Amino acid sequence: MKFKDQWRFVRRNMKRSKSRIFMTVLATAMGCAFLIVLASVGFGLHDTLVKDMLENRTVTQIQIAGKDHDGEFQQITDKEIEELESMENIKAVTRRMNLRQSPTYQIEDYTGYGQTVVAHFPSEIKAGLELADGRLPEADNEVVVGSHFSEQLVSTESEQEEIYDENGDIKEAYQYDEGLAGKEIDMIVTKSSSNGEEEESKTISLKVTGVVEAPARDWMRDNTVYISKTILAEVGAFTGTARGARSSQEDRHVAQNSEGYDEVYGYANSMEEISDISSDLKDQGYHVYSAADELKNLNMLFTIAKTGLIFIGTIAIIIASIGIYNTMTMAVTERTPDIGIMKAMGAHPKKIKQIFLLESSYIGLLGAIIGTIAAYLISLLVNTGLPMILEAAFQESLPEGFKFSAIPLSLILISVGICLLVTIISGLKPAKRATQVDVLKAIRREI
Repeated sequence: MKFKDQWRFVRRNMKRSKSRIFMTVLATAMGCAFLIVLASVGFGLHDTLVKDMLENRTVTQIQIAGKDHDGEFQQITDKEIEELESMENIKAVTRRMNLRQSPTYQIEDYTGYGQTVVAHFPSEIKAGLELADGRLPEADNEVVVGSHFSEQLVSTESEQEEIYDENGDIKEAYQYDEGLAGKEIDMIVTKSSSNGEEEESKTISLKVTGVVEAPARDWMRDNTVYISKTILAEVGAFTGTARGARSSQEDRHVAQNSEGYDEVYGYANSMEEISDISSDLKDQGYHVYSAADELKNLNMLFTIAKTGLIFIGTIAIIIASIGIYNTMTMAVTERTPDIGIMKAMGAHPKKIKQIFLLESSYIGLLGAIIGTIAAYLISLLVNTGLPMILEAAFQESLPEGFKFSAIPLSLILISVGICLLVTIISGLKPAKRATQVDVLKAIRREI
């Protein structure tokens, strides 16, 4: 018997019991849909968290805290920077020196504070730093500021109690609301006297030439002011301390190597290269940390979670397989005369077995297709409707691009494979029973 004839026989007999086949397919579809939707929650949350990490340049970032030299910890200097930049697969090495005090910044009638650093802009640009407005500094007195620096500038003419809201944030009405690019701004630094009771201040005029692009994560705030080495040296000369510390007591916390950098980051070409680079750096005595290490742990955690969800979802398909087993058993009983005729005509038992396995597979395939379509619809409704419900109930908006459910092709293939495997196994015993039907009893319509 050819496959075409087997298929025709299956279709004809399935039409005789439409209602029973329909309910069996429906149960299989529900089980498959449950499996896909349940597992899609793990895939959705995983994709959201990984995407959030990948949108930030720190995913290919390696923090290099220092290096062991003759058993002692040593800050990174220009010598080590050259070695790091010459390493394969490292596209950029950024380095920063921190001003050891928080100066006051003043523009017109507004004043505020910000972390002040000296940065190497060529390497920062290679690492992915972008400007939202203006240009990079070209002169010693020119600076670039972080995207949220202006939000820290508040009116000096207002009472302190009026400036802040109940959450401790500065009210927009008191924030500096003009663009900073091209504006003149004063940096006021201070130093303490030897007895620590008096302070002397110095005002340094700066020009803001650009504003850095906002961080990828909405909750991050960048209040940094990027000054030149000349300005840092000028502040150090005024305070008489390393890196502009206010007093000699604060100066003692500064590393003895004044040429060392406070923050050094290496950037790999891709996330896949992070592990090898980190290993090489550790072998050379560097103290390193990478967010990619956390991403590996995150991937492992979600792999375990997704496997567990798929296992739980498989139980629903196994339950549906009971209906398939019952349907195929009934089909064998109803078609006993047909089986007897086929065996009398010389049909091989394997062919008869194939016919019933083909029918159970067909039921499983129909259920998998319908279940997959239903799962996509449910996933769409969940991603659209659930955020609206949560926002209405808790008055909190979810992060942009957040997904509760995601259905990748791999999940569809796994689910359909499990569904077909379970349905075929469910039809094995009834199919075997069909091959054992006695010809004479079958013709007399007995079992």
